[in-house]
Amino acid sequence: MPPSDDSIGPYPPSYRGWWAVALFGIAAVLSYTDRQILALLVDPIRGDLGISDVEISILQGAAFAVLYSFVGLPLGRIADLVPRRALLIFAVVLWSLGTIVCGLVHSFAALFAARLLVGFGEAALAPAAMSLIGDYFPPSRRALPTGIFFTGMIVGGGSAIAIGGFLLGAAQHALFAQVPFVSGLAPWRVVLIVLGVAGLGLALFFFTIREPNKRHAMLRGHLFSVGEVARALRSQWMVLLPLYAAMAIGSIVDYAIMSWMPALLSRRFALTPSEIGASLGAVAIAAGLIGTPLGGIMADWTAKRFGPLTRIRLCGFIMLLGIFGIPVGILFNATLSLASAFAWTLVSATAGTIGIATTLDLLPQESRGLGTATIAFCNTIVGLGLGPTLVALATDHVYGDPSRVGMALSTVAAPAIVACCLLFFVAARAASGTPNAIARA
Repeated sequence: MPPSDDSIGPYPPSYRGWWAVALFGIAAVLSYTDRQILALLVDPIRGDLGISDVEISILQGAAFAVLYSFVGLPLGRIADLVPRRALLIFAVVLWSLGTIVCGLVHSFAALFAARLLVGFGEAALAPAAMSLIGDYFPPSRRALPTGIFFTGMIVGGGSAIAIGGFLLGAAQHALFAQVPFVSGLAPWRVVLIVLGVAGLGLALFFFTIREPNKRHAMLRGHLFSVGEVARALRSQWMVLLPLYAAMAIGSIVDYAIMSWMPALLSRRFALTPSEIGASLGAVAIAAGLIGTPLGGIMADWTAKRFGPLTRIRLCGFIMLLGIFGIPVGILFNATLSLASAFAWTLVSATAGTIGIATTLDLLPQESRGLGTATIAFCNTIVGLGLGPTLVALATDHVYGDPSRVGMALSTVAAPAIVACCLLFFVAARAASGTPNAIARA
């Protein structure tokens, strides 16, 4: 029988936990910047490598998502077993090297392989970080640090546009002309290499994190077997399955918007990379900075006032506001399109944070690394794997015109938003019949 939270012993001092959460948030920003940066570099890469929108969508989605998703599950299990600090350092170094390689290759196949490397490294971040957060904070205070960590992921999507736009503009104006190793390279290559080097610098800071050794050692001493973890998941499947599905389908819209909004703003409204970086980056960052902490605060307050499972119904009501994201690609000026993107990103960040915190509370602490990896698997294989590519396929084969990428974007977003909302209510209905579903780990 695994120990309860109270029997394991006291939690570490809060300042250690918040320092770790700060580093996790920065790493999340950088990881999502490296993951999403290709959205800003679509046309330069197409011109340099001579590839199509569909091939670009594969590089944005499947090339990253396949390895990220499938190695994420075993890495999630590893995060429950090994020192998480070492795993985090390995992850940051690996994806940063992969980003540097992305800036050096000269073919679609080589860029595809480098994106696989980025995906492999990033797959370890969320499971290791969430496992550590579970050891740093008690359940009653866990949603807010979880929300702050996931703020980094939402902000990272915007940062990819804002930082990438700034770096691309700087490279185009030859500001890196005297920098060794990057002088003379195409601007899009300089952007990727600079981001990779920044990641290598961040990895050094993870040596300052201290493992909650006593708590983690005791948990490992009572660690569930894989079969016991599977039984824990199966016991809650009526709630977990629609929850996982809701978040995964919602992520289709997340990745579709962040992958193709730059192209929409460029092709339809003739915005420059710097203008796109400033406007779309600000929208995504603002929505993330508001939505994820707000979701964490709402999750903790709702759990204390009405019970933990009430949070699922709250997600459904919040997601109803997601309908304001449906017209994102068909509005008649850039300002309205950006407002629609802001509305969706805010809703997604708020409901997603609540959904993730609730999902992890349904699992014992001993399997939260694997539980986090399962969320990442579903969101990435469905959201990143399908979102960018569905928009590209609709653009090329339904509308047959690159300038109609906005119509394709709304075509993909509409059914996904409706399905996401319905699935949250399905999960809430299932949860109403399992009043003791929240684990006490």
